[in-house]
Amino acid sequence: MLKDLYKNRSLLVMFLPFAVLLLLFNYLPMAGLVIAFKDFDFSKGIFGSSWMNPLLSNFEYLFSSDAAFRAMRNTVLLNILFITVGLVFEVGFALVLNEIRHKFFKRVTQSITFLPFFISWIVVGVFSYNLLNYESGSINRLIEWMGFPGIDFYSSSGLWPLILTIAIRWKVTGYGTIIYLAALTSIDQSYYEAAAIDGASRWQQIRHISLPMLRPTVIILTLLAVGRIMNADFGMFYAMVGDASLLFPTTDVIDTFVYRSLRKTGDIGMASAAGFLQSTVAFVLVLSSNYAARKIDKDSAIF
Repeated sequence: MLKDLYKNRSLLVMFLPFAVLLLLFNYLPMAGLVIAFKDFDFSKGIFGSSWMNPLLSNFEYLFSSDAAFRAMRNTVLLNILFITVGLVFEVGFALVLNEIRHKFFKRVTQSITFLPFFISWIVVGVFSYNLLNYESGSINRLIEWMGFPGIDFYSSSGLWPLILTIAIRWKVTGYGTIIYLAALTSIDQSYYEAAAIDGASRWQQIRHISLPMLRPTVIILTLLAVGRIMNADFGMFYAMVGDASLLFPTTDVIDTFVYRSLRKTGDIGMASAAGFLQSTVAFVLVLSSNYAARKIDKDSAIF
């Protein structure tokens, strides 16, 4: 073992800075999980603060109100919607790009669809407000011009799962396509040549070659997404929805719920309990999803 370490010393030296960063920012902060079980006092610090009595008191707040249950429900359902729609759009767009033979047009198209990823959610929120505002929004002006009554989007919570899905697809589809497109370009072209000789159409080649070859990548990325199913993109939800309470029935998620609660009460312990719960559920989901994937296809599992 020591011989191998010496032999690979150059690689180990290169890895050392990343190992230090991983330890400092990913592992050492895990000690702060004890805050979820303590009555946190800034003057006493993390380890000097007294333990809660009963120990799980910080978690009771997350299960004692309808608003907390609603936030958990919305987090899971919206993430399932985002994962499902995102999988269809990203795989579909990658397949379309892979079929384009004009290299310049392909590069321009990929660049244009990739650019929204770099736009801040704050900018997207302002943009969506100017589109959806009841008084002066562009969409309502168009609807009224066509002779129909305007829609008060910021009072219609039922429309927002669709609006959020459209917004996130516009912003991240180009970025999410990259891995699938890389997997497609790595497929041996002899498979397609043999299929073409046998008379297979382009659709048949996609169905019987491209999609099966993409399956391991799809499974791994889906497993990683499932691990984040209890976490919402706070930037997106707060920039798009903000404190519009009329939209909370379908848009309030754990992250925004905890943020508002923390802003009102300053209860660090409750916020830590929410983070601890999210991480624990995510860990269980990753393990169970990976176990199911291993049963279906051992080579497609993460570990």
